[in-house]
Amino acid sequence: MPFTRTTEQTSKYEHLEKMPVGELLANINNEDKTVPLAVEKALPQIERLVEKTVQQLKAGGRLFYIGAGTSGRLGIVDASECPPTFGVPFDLVIGIIAGGDTAIRKAVEFAEDDDEQGWADLEVWNINENDIVVGIAASGTTPYVIGALEKCNLNNIPTGCITCNAGSPLAALANYPVEVVVGPEFVTGSSRMKAGTAQKLVLNMISTATMIQMGRVKGNKMVDMQLSNHKLVGRGVQMIMDELGIPQEEAAALLEEHQNVRKAIEAYANR
Repeated sequence: MPFTRTTEQTSKYEHLEKMPVGELLANINNEDKTVPLAVEKALPQIERLVEKTVQQLKAGGRLFYIGAGTSGRLGIVDASECPPTFGVPFDLVIGIIAGGDTAIRKAVEFAEDDDEQGWADLEVWNINENDIVVGIAASGTTPYVIGALEKCNLNNIPTGCITCNAGSPLAALANYPVEVVVGPEFVTGSSRMKAGTAQKLVLNMISTATMIQMGRVKGNKMVDMQLSNHKLVGRGVQMIMDELGIPQEEAAALLEEHQNVRKAIEAYANR
């Protein structure tokens, strides 16, 4: 089956510059509506990747996301939100982007074309076979990501990927590929749009499902979240009130004492 970059195919919309704002927004929204349906088709692939990720983390490994441009930034966003949301160490889920931290805010020219730097960036973290590496690339052809996964495979490190083209070189390399085919973008080739949205949805699924499987959620609550602002402290107090059926003042005192919702609930239960 020949490889076709549907993410690069011409938009089905013409003369965008002549559209009034309302029409632009309606058309973008219509395209965006197709993304969750494309993700749904990939659920079996996502399930396999999550199950392997949980297995690796329970064995003491880490989850790495690696990508370039928008894909790399999305991986970093997802990784950076795991510690405050689930109370895990900052180095359990790690996002790596071509061009380094500078590339988070400003594009680093040609960084994605270096097929050796991805592995070098992983080696900084003493990557090993207990870990799992998920390459993120809408095109499925980014040399930085492909080179990293090739070296991972040679070193018996499990690999996954998130791509938006079917039958890509990246998916062929990954042990646990996820292919979410969203079709041509509203603006031709602008894969920060539907492809980026699809990648974000899949990343949400991977990290959230993994953390639930790792015991980082109780019921439907983030009981291990970091109490890093007043909003989250208030949320924590409310969780304790709901769980234990106690007044706000008592719940607040428990949280102040234990600095963690789970620990506060457990301490109360063990009185």
